Amino acid sequence: MINKSMCSSGVVKENKLVYKVKATHFADETADTDKNRYGIGAGIGVRPGSFRVDGFRKSFMADVEAPSVRPPEAITIAIHRVRGLKGQKGDVVNTTIRVEFGEKTIGESPKVDCTLDSSAEFNYNATLNCTYDDPIALDEIANRPVVLTFIEVLPKEKRQKEEKTILLGQCTVDLLPLLKGETTQKYTLVINSLPGSPLEQIPPDFSRPEVDVTISVNDALLDESQLNDGNLFAITMESLYSPPDSWTQTGQQYHFVATLPIPVSGEKEFTLVYPSGQLKPPIDKELPNKQKKWAIPGSAQGPSQYINDSFISTSPIEDEDGDFKEKEDREHRSYAESEKNRVCWNTERRCYLEASAIKNFQDSVAKCRLWPVEIFRIPQASAGKGKKGRHYKEDHDASISFHGVAFVDLAPLLYPGVSKIHGAYKVYAYTDHLLNEKTGGKRKTGLAEEASKVAFNLLNRNSTSPSPKKGAKDEKKDLKKGSGALLANRQSPRSSFGKLKEVTQAQKSDTASEYDQQVPVNTEGQQYVDCKSYIKLEFALTRPLVPKRPPEELARRVAEYIPPRPMFPKRTDGATRAVEDYHNQVATVANLILDEFRELFSDEIKEGENETAGLLESRRHKLIYQLNSSGKYFAFKEQLKHSVVKIVREKYLKTTTFEDRQEFQTFLSELYVYLIDQMHVSLGSVLALEDQPPIPKPLTDSAQLKHFAREAEVNENFALAERYYQERIARDKLDADSWFDYGTYCLYVNDVTKAEECFKECISLDQKHIYGLLLYGVVCTMTEKNELAETFFEAATCVNPKSILAWTMLGLYYDAVSNEIGAEMAYMEANKLNNQAAVSAAKDVREDEVDKEKEEKKDSVAEPPEPLPDADTAQDPELIPSSEGGLSVPGPPPELIIPTPTSAANSAKSSQRNNHEKRPSVLKKPGAPSQMKGKEQGSSIHQSRPTSTQKSQHDTPQPTDENLEDMPLREPTPVPTWSVYMQAVDWLLEVKAVPFTERALAHELLLPTGGPTAAYYIALAHLMLQKREFADAEENLKEALQLEHQNPDGWALKGHVKYLTGDLNTARECYERTLSFITDASEMHSIYLRLASIYLQEARFSEAKSTFLMACKRSPSCVSWLGVGIACYRLGELSEAEDALSEANILNNNDAEVWGYLSLVCLNTGRQLEAEQAYKYALKLNLDSEELIEEIKRKQEEVGFGNPQF
Repeated sequence: MINKSMCSSGVVKENKLVYKVKATHFADETADTDKNRYGIGAGIGVRPGSFRVDGFRKSFMADVEAPSVRPPEAITIAIHRVRGLKGQKGDVVNTTIRVEFGEKTIGESPKVDCTLDSSAEFNYNATLNCTYDDPIALDEIANRPVVLTFIEVLPKEKRQKEEKTILLGQCTVDLLPLLKGETTQKYTLVINSLPGSPLEQIPPDFSRPEVDVTISVNDALLDESQLNDGNLFAITMESLYSPPDSWTQTGQQYHFVATLPIPVSGEKEFTLVYPSGQLKPPIDKELPNKQKKWAIPGSAQGPSQYINDSFISTSPIEDEDGDFKEKEDREHRSYAESEKNRVCWNTERRCYLEASAIKNFQDSVAKCRLWPVEIFRIPQASAGKGKKGRHYKEDHDASISFHGVAFVDLAPLLYPGVSKIHGAYKVYAYTDHLLNEKTGGKRKTGLAEEASKVAFNLLNRNSTSPSPKKGAKDEKKDLKKGSGALLANRQSPRSSFGKLKEVTQAQKSDTASEYDQQVPVNTEGQQYVDCKSYIKLEFALTRPLVPKRPPEELARRVAEYIPPRPMFPKRTDGATRAVEDYHNQVATVANLILDEFRELFSDEIKEGENETAGLLESRRHKLIYQLNSSGKYFAFKEQLKHSVVKIVREKYLKTTTFEDRQEFQTFLSELYVYLIDQMHVSLGSVLALEDQPPIPKPLTDSAQLKHFAREAEVNENFALAERYYQERIARDKLDADSWFDYGTYCLYVNDVTKAEECFKECISLDQKHIYGLLLYGVVCTMTEKNELAETFFEAATCVNPKSILAWTMLGLYYDAVSNEIGAEMAYMEANKLNNQAAVSAAKDVREDEVDKEKEEKKDSVAEPPEPLPDADTAQDPELIPSSEGGLSVPGPPPELIIPTPTSAANSAKSSQRNNHEKRPSVLKKPGAPSQMKGKEQGSSIHQSRPTSTQKSQHDTPQPTDENLEDMPLREPTPVPTWSVYMQAVDWLLEVKAVPFTERALAHELLLPTGGPTAAYYIALAHLMLQKREFADAEENLKEALQLEHQNPDGWALKGHVKYLTGDLNTARECYERTLSFITDASEMHSIYLRLASIYLQEARFSEAKSTFLMACKRSPSCVSWLGVGIACYRLGELSEAEDALSEANILNNNDAEVWGYLSLVCLNTGRQLEAEQAYKYALKLNLDSEELIEEIKRKQEEVGFGNPQF
């Protein structure tokens, strides 16, 4: 058996004890952890958890299960050459390079002479061994640089025992590419000068000293599975803005510390500490491109503490993810970042996350999206030695002050494709109660106590006090040497990463009992809230936690589900096809020659000359001459050539050259005879002695047919509506919009299967038909094909990433499947686009106003200038800044605060919409107030800035009422008047997608806009009308009209409800009120038709005629002209009635009622034959109006004709 004292731990696997032997068992027990992990100072780096290959392992192979592992990988840092070094004495600099990683020196190069004008070859290699499976070691590789220090060695002087050295400069080498799968990375690094170095004397226009470095490994540090499963997480702590006013540059100085937890492996969390925050005054302005610092720079000083080519990203406020991004917060941020103190870290901490850590992190964010970042300050240590310093260390826990906490919403990192969040986050006064409440009870206590110990150790090592002696206290074994952010293991002891913080059950119960007591008050931390402090952070991942499918993959999957259909049918080349093509070409050429003949001899033919044989021959010669001289003969020959070649290849199967000339001549003769015969066949089939009348074009186009179909839907004549939709498709089967419209009709009549086929056909014709993709996703959701639905919704967002409707529909789908994170992401993107569209619309309005002003100024150039105002006029309150509103800025006109263009522009059918059609006024909302709103925004300027009594102790200049007038005016940010949900509702009502409409209206109801609006109630009533729930529709319209009594759409919908329920008197009143408004309702055609039909039933034929004529003027249809004809017939205006009925018959010659009234007109005018024909057509088309049939029969009996049965 193995002596258990030789092993570090044991675990039971399959009833067999498996031991992991510590590498330090074979080395000095007191060896430093870094040496053991990286193999520094040893020939071979021993990997923790593995056996040494010797007889010991062989003898116990049968009893001990040892995993096969790779040996440590040697990272080689190769220093090739140095250029441009300058020393203290002379042009030749005797230089050596010290290579350090962390606090350890891993090598020092031989001395090499360098000059300022030439490069010096060092060719020195330093090695650093790294293990594969230790995430902590990989984390240090990501987080620490290799520091190269360039040292000048001066020659020995007399009586000097040791050589004197001078530090010239430093640079840092980033090992991060090795964690990204690279095996070799070359750098050309600038050597940064150190204080007092001769390099500081190099003029700025001279080239800086450089060094060529290569880092390499034999095999990649991470295998393919680790690269795919792991991730690199970078947290950048930028700055704390608008800190408490009591923080000053004078008096006792403090260190400012930020800390947060982060998972590194499995269920373990480590504490990141940023101890080096510096308080800076507003006069010390920030550079536009702020460079990030190393979290653990090691021995790097000055500019070498910055990461090469790594800068803090900047983004517009509206694109941030934090708290302070609303329009009312922007002025406060601008003032805080330019006129107040700030605490700067500008430090990036990288973390390597293995697969288990990523899973833990995702689960933590999903359970509690708010991640705490604590901020506090600790006093700086004095420079005293001995007892004073130790006393400070013992009492440093009580020195934590101004303890605040910011809660970062990390849920966006769970959005598909999102790998970075960046924003400004509000700082709250820290209390355990607040932390527990915000994190949902997941975190009971904060990290400040533990972080302060880590920060104290790190900051003391950087101070002038001597380093603590080895083994002086147990705490020093638990703290990692370094000068940047540090990991402190919170669940397992790691001597290199900090002290373990265990939470026992007893502690939890004690903490829980504290919550039952009175909530403590953090008076110092409350100053963060009073000053509206915020901290800017960035969380960035190398790869998103939730990958997003690329547009190419989505397009491929859409094509797999619905293969695209070619725009033209495939042509099959065969013998028959070749002959048919030849016939077509001959007919085409014959028509062209005939046109040429008519153009030449049309005048002669009209004169009627006797056509003799000589005349015909003369014409033939002239025609041939004209064809040859104009080049048309050769064009016709070329046009026929391709079809002849196809006949030779397909019918005669001749594809090679002829070897025998006789055979070639025989083939030509046979081919000539065949082509002449086929030419006569073709000419005989297409030419006639008399000209054929041209086929008339349809009197109705696709847009009119769509209008007729919608009209039939309103009249609940679904068979006629379906026939119109099918006729559109028959005219052009390759029109995707026709299939889409037919699919919406099928969805309206609840034929989901047919609707699905129509949308499939639409997408097969146009793979980027965004509305077809959306509605096919809706149908898939209704049939519970969720995976397929998600694919098509995402494909729609990829087809048009700027579509508000597409993102809103994706969010509604995620709501349907209870994907809260996905829904939040989609709605956020939709609202962002909505705001951008509002700003763009406002900008266009302003540009138009500027153009108008310029034109007015040009017109008034000749006019004499007005006299300057006197003193009394200058004091006009309308001309000076308002003291009540801060800045009296004229509010924008109502047109300026315009929402995004209505979804009519987004509708798949907008290109076919008639001019009379408008979007439903479901979305019509009153214009936003202009001037009053502008005053309220102006007054917020005073409220967001400190008053004169709140001056900070360092006398930061504060704005006064006098200089407020001189500040530039900020234009109010345009606000969309339509929410993304109401824009989606508008489109969904049009396409009759009832389930998604209900969901969108529910979201609109939950918006914090002060309750439901009239537009909401009108949309809900429209939905109830589609579902034929008339009582609910009437109730919602009642609420809408109470809010907006003069809304024409509300009265129109109320009229429809009353009309469909049989209350014609009330319906007539509602329709008449709608027509009395200045603003038309969104859909007037149905109002005209129904109101006129009521007039007909009430025998008010004059009003019916005028109303039907108004419908004809806006959008003529068979129904509207039929109504005019009926009204004119009842008024005795038979001529006008016949004209109107003829117009109706032209638009639809299959309407039996039109033929019936035409028969009545003919009976009254005494036209027997026409009356009988019209009557027969009416019966043939199944006239179903018994009253009309009885009236026709009575009239026939009266006049004695009109019925063929007489």
